[in-house]
Amino acid sequence: MSLNRNEKAAVVTDVAAQAARSQTLALAEYRGLTVENLNKLRVDARSKGVYLHVLKNTLARRAVAGTPFEVAADAMVGPLIYGFSEDAVAAAKVISDFAKTNDKLIVKAGAYAGKALDANGVKALAAIPSKEVLLSQLAGLLKAPIQRTAAVLAALAEKKGGGAEAPAAAEAAAA
Repeated sequence: MSLNRNEKAAVVTDVAAQAARSQTLALAEYRGLTVENLNKLRVDARSKGVYLHVLKNTLARRAVAGTPFEVAADAMVGPLIYGFSEDAVAAAKVISDFAKTNDKLIVKAGAYAGKALDANGVKALAAIPSKEVLLSQLAGLLKAPIQRTAAVLAALAEKKGGGAEAPAAAEAAAA
């Protein structure tokens, strides 16, 4: 069933609004996927904040015109599923991870920060850890020198005969 002109305009408006909020676009060919597999992909995408939609390529080109995702317009050929995400890596990660377990989904292209990405670029973007993981790694790096200093101070105090009070004082200083 085809869409009438008003329905097409509504789809273009909806996708353009999503593109305006997003940092990343990932495109994948879904030819041969079952409805069950597509539904699993959609559920996974929704849980990770990714807007996933099967669109007519002409409507998608109109929706991304004038946005940083316009650079991917040349790759919008064939039966594609479009993934937009506000998180820089979420769309690429959802599509790439699903493609690893299902050979019918083929990563085609994408766009990030106004630059077109090929399939390998999308996979490389998906390999970047999420923002939360990077922040926790940074916090661990910042905390490590303080912990080492406290351990050295505690060992020094114990060696000089400070007893049990010294480690407690070193722990209090580290906190």
